[in-house]
Amino acid sequence: QVQLVESGGGLVQPGGSLRLSCAASGRTFSSNAMGWFRQAPGKEREFVAAIGRSGDSTYYARSVKGRFIISRDNAKNTVYLDLNSLKPEDTAVYYCAAGARSSTVKYQYDYWGQGTQVTVSS
Repeated sequence: QVQLVESGGGLVQPGGSLRLSCAASGRTFSSNAMGWFRQAPGKEREFVAAIGRSGDSTYYARSVKGRFIISRDNAKNTVYLDLNSLKPEDTAVYYCAAGARSSTVKYQYDYWGQGTQVTVSS
C-alpha cells in the first residue's frame, strides 16, 4: 500500500512558476514509477509527466514539454513537478500517482493522491 499526499498548489499569474510535491508513505517508493496527471473542470484527467523508478527516464505531455520538469528524491520518498511559464490553460487539479512502470495511461497507476489545485490567472 502506498499513500500519496500532494502539496504546493496555489494561485499564480501567467508566466509564473510553482513547485508541486508529492510525499509517499511506505518503504516501496523507489520501486514505483511516478506520474503526474491533471484534471480541469468538465474535462478528463490527462497525463502530464512521468518518471521511472530511478529517475533516469522522464516523459512529458506535448502541452507541457519544455515548461514542466518532473524529478524525484528516493531518499525523501518525494516526487516533484516544477511548473514554469504557466498559462491559464494549465489551471487544474494536479494529481500524483504511483505504479509499476512509467506510463501515460492513468489506468496503469495503482495509487493516487487527493490532488492539489493550481490556478493560473491575472
